[in-house]
Amino acid sequence: MKRALITGVAGQDGSYLAELLLEKGYEVHGLVHGSLDRPLPRLEAVKDRLALHIGDLLEEGSLLSVVEESRPDEVYNLAAMSSVAESWQMAVATAEYTAVGVTRLLEAIRKVNPQTRFYQASSSEMFGRARETPQSERTPFYPRSPYGVAKVYGHFITVNFRESFGMHASSGILFNHESPRRSPAFVTRRITRGVAEIKLGRRDELALGNLDVRRDWGYAKEYVEAMWMMLQQEEPGDYVIGTGVAHSVRDLVETAFEVVGLKADDHVRIDPELYRPADIEEVVADPSKARERLGWQARTTFEEVVEMMVRADLEDLERA
Repeated sequence: MKRALITGVAGQDGSYLAELLLEKGYEVHGLVHGSLDRPLPRLEAVKDRLALHIGDLLEEGSLLSVVEESRPDEVYNLAAMSSVAESWQMAVATAEYTAVGVTRLLEAIRKVNPQTRFYQASSSEMFGRARETPQSERTPFYPRSPYGVAKVYGHFITVNFRESFGMHASSGILFNHESPRRSPAFVTRRITRGVAEIKLGRRDELALGNLDVRRDWGYAKEYVEAMWMMLQQEEPGDYVIGTGVAHSVRDLVETAFEVVGLKADDHVRIDPELYRPADIEEVVADPSKARERLGWQARTTFEEVVEMMVRADLEDLERA
């Protein structure tokens, strides 16, 4: 039985990955920040089948202890200060967790067992003001937020440990991926939740910032499959993971309102205060390497993901 350790196991990606690895017969360990007594709603269905450990990416000693206890064959580093918008308010904390935290974890793995395979959650935010469209593994990085800058550090320190110590360390450069488990801190979930509240008569309008930025949105449950596939390869490497299709925030808003039979123009208000200090106009993936070498490609459409999220929010609000 293989053993895997997932940092950020209680998040959107972590919970889907935990379920996937359990289905594949793994013994799954998860790193949790803070108390194990707090609610972990995304893990509710599988919590009893997981070995959870308290740890902190700011404390190398705690990471060393968790790696020693779990003795994983594979480590998936999904923990981070993950909100681009919030990274502007918490730039230093974002650097500590999302950048330097990767080094602490890699050091712990190297000291305990350098043969452990490592996955780093890189991000399309690293491309920022992209030098070319679409973006591939060869596209230069130009991050436009503290989060993006921190992710570039995490990406290159992973490359550095791979090349310096011969570690099987891979990075998945994941483009935006959503699901009903997405945190409310993300604009996609704020939109789908807001649309559901308007449909149920609990509010009248939805305030948003720039609707013209374009992103490549996919389904998170499928993207964690690519993470696992990377660590099954004989050689480590970096892979862009996305759909290859870009949509604007306006597209997302209009699609969400269409799901509930309403018109976006009747309920959306543009608030200039919600614009980011520096934003990215468009990113769109070139996932051809993942398709050719991993056999991975996105299967769920943008419209299907948005509808899935809106309907999940409607059900949740009606239950509450």
